[in-house]
Amino acid sequence: MVRFTLRATPVARLRRVALATCGALVFFIPAVGLALLQLPYDTEYEVIGYSTSEPTDPVARLQRKIDSGEVELQFDAQSGYLASLLQHLKIPVASQILVFSDTSFQIDLVSPQTPRAIYFKDDVYVAWPKGGAVLEVSAVDRQLGAVFYTLSQKESNSPRFERQTYMCLRCHDSYSLTGGGVPRYIMGSGFPDQSGQLVSHQGWHLTTDQSPLSQRWGGWYVTGTHGNQVHMGNLIAKDAADAARLDLTAGANLTDLGELMDTSPYLGKHSDIVALMVIEHQVHVQNLITRVNYDTRTALYNQQMLDQEPGRDPDDRSAATLKRIESIAEPLLRAMLFVDEAPLSDPIAGTSGFSAEFVSQGPWDEQGRSLRQLDLNKRLFRYPCSYLIYSEAFDALPDLTKKYIYERLREVLDGQDRSEEFAHLSDADRQAIREILEETQADFPRQ
Repeated sequence: MVRFTLRATPVARLRRVALATCGALVFFIPAVGLALLQLPYDTEYEVIGYSTSEPTDPVARLQRKIDSGEVELQFDAQSGYLASLLQHLKIPVASQILVFSDTSFQIDLVSPQTPRAIYFKDDVYVAWPKGGAVLEVSAVDRQLGAVFYTLSQKESNSPRFERQTYMCLRCHDSYSLTGGGVPRYIMGSGFPDQSGQLVSHQGWHLTTDQSPLSQRWGGWYVTGTHGNQVHMGNLIAKDAADAARLDLTAGANLTDLGELMDTSPYLGKHSDIVALMVIEHQVHVQNLITRVNYDTRTALYNQQMLDQEPGRDPDDRSAATLKRIESIAEPLLRAMLFVDEAPLSDPIAGTSGFSAEFVSQGPWDEQGRSLRQLDLNKRLFRYPCSYLIYSEAFDALPDLTKKYIYERLREVLDGQDRSEEFAHLSDADRQAIREILEETQADFPRQ
């Protein structure tokens, strides 16, 4: 069951929200007083209790270690708690990507000259705007999905992550775009001007691994080589008319940001193209996992309520619920198998060392194969099945949902389902993915 609550929104706040949605991994709040941020969530799935449940995500776990004295965050005069936080969360500096569109709640600090740095791993994101009052942090909770925090950049004996609900979800909620009421991440692309503001909403794209490269990374810096392929990164426009005339090759195959910005205040000197491609896939699948979890648990809850009504045939209702769960889960299956992934026409290579760092995490089967292995010639991954199948959030999906997804995976990987949407998977791909999962995913059904 979903509860909707209507509230008046001041015009000034709406303006800040509009500015903050112009083109990046937008996972933070508009510039309003922090006291407003703990108001109840507008759209609440009662079976989830997003705003009232206690998170158990990696950031919440780190806070408990800080409180107990097990972990002490170190403060640096230039970057505050950033470097220490990345170390304790095990987030590599090589994951750094730089966004210069106005997408932070600390909007006045972000520009092409001072982009916001984002660092990430499978289930945590940390953003650092140069000179910001807070670090902007988000983690994926196994039940709640995306959970949002800030960490003050003032040195303290007891650093504390402040959970932010309500206002973050003015943007980071699917009901703002699709009516879903599910917290999510947004990866977007659009040309900004010299100040970082989007020159036109008409050219803005919500991007995933299905997006052509030519529509990706407007408002981002991009370092790496990609042959004759073009993207929207590394470019600014004067206005909408200028954006329509921009030569995308001018921002292509850039390996050094030195001519565009001063990288010395940042932990890294890159905004790696492979990291950008991985994060686009990652947030797309994470959003679907969260939606599947919310919608499935709601369907099961509604089934329980119906079962209590007299004079009803529970078998009929159960069949309808199972059908509903299947329809909810199928888009996730497709995304995990990279259906409709945008093909690559030339090899891709990053600059920061992110690729090696990412691949090294495994897990590996006995033949030395991993779902994290990259292709970067014709597609993103060598074995097109998402590594997020190992995530806590996927593992926490209701049993009925996981059972359906695993059954469908076996149908596709065993060759029973040879429909056109899975034609990108060769017989060798299917066999390799199946064998990797059988050895590395404990609950994946064996033959």
